[in-house]
Order: sequence, then C-alpha cells, then structure tokens
Amino acid sequence: MADQHERVSLAERFLGTPTDLGTDATRDISAGLAGLLADVFALYLKTKNFHWHMSGPSFRDYHLLLDEQGDQIFAMTDMIAERARKIGGTTIRSISDIAGRQRILDNNAAYVDPKDMLAELHGDNKQLVAEMRRVHELCDEYADVATASLLEVWIDETERRSWFLYESCRSPKIL
Repeated sequence: MADQHERVSLAERFLGTPTDLGTDATRDISAGLAGLLADVFALYLKTKNFHWHMSGPSFRDYHLLLDEQGDQIFAMTDMIAERARKIGGTTIRSISDIAGRQRILDNNAAYVDPKDMLAELHGDNKQLVAEMRRVHELCDEYADVATASLLEVWIDETERRSWFLYESCRSPKIL
C-alpha cells in the first residue's frame, strides 16, 4: 500500500500541471474524462470489429459508414487524454485500465447480423452521449468551460453518428 501511495505522490509531483481549477476539479474531471476515454476506446474497437465483420447486401455502405465513424471516434481519444493532462490530471494507461473503467460493453460474438450491429452501435453511441453529458455537468459545477466546450462538440458528433446508425438500421414502414 505504501508503494502505491508513493507512486501516486510521484505522479502528482511530476505530472501535475498547475491550473486554477483546484484539486477537487482536477480529480473529478480527470476521473470523468478517464472513464469517457475508456468508453471511447471500447466504442472505437467495437465499431472497427463490426466494420471488419460486416457482410450482406448492404456491405459496402455499412462498411464505409463504420469506417468513417471509427475514424471520428478515434480522433477524440488524444484530445480527451490531453485535456485531462492540461488540467493537471492523469489518464488511462493500459488495456486493463480501459477494461476496468469502460461502461460500453464488448461484443465478442463470432457473428452478428448487420442490422443488429448497427442497432447495437446506435445504443452505444446514445450511452456515450449520456456519459458525456454527465462529465459536462461536472465541468459546469467547476466552471471548466474549456472541457465543457470540447464535450459539446463531441456530443454533437456522437448524436450525428447515432442518427445515421438509427436511420441505417430502420425497417421500411409498410403502408
């Protein structure tokens, strides 16, 4: 236990970035961002998994859609991690760290129907928006307008992905 405490003290000493947000804000917002980053990595990998394992008559459209969405999701990762560092916090360190924090569930099935893939990703993107809103509320509580501003952009992008996934997996209505 003392060894763990010593490592935390070293991290605070060498990795702590001076900020006017305060210790509680740094701790809470960084933790929120670390959880968010774990979810983003989980969603990225699931999106790529479904992209790689897509099949069927709409293969090309769905394959390209998921490739585009995967790129957009991955683009958030560095900004999330760097934002945590800018405010004096730390971020995730490993795959096991991601696994311990992620709230978006993995899908290790050998086969998933294309429409089910899109529906699952739609739900996951909606869940990610909800998690982003929680971190945004935390930012509002601590007056961290810069992190809140980034989150607003990511929420909009995630809602767009969710919309596209929803529309892509809808069944046509029969009159």
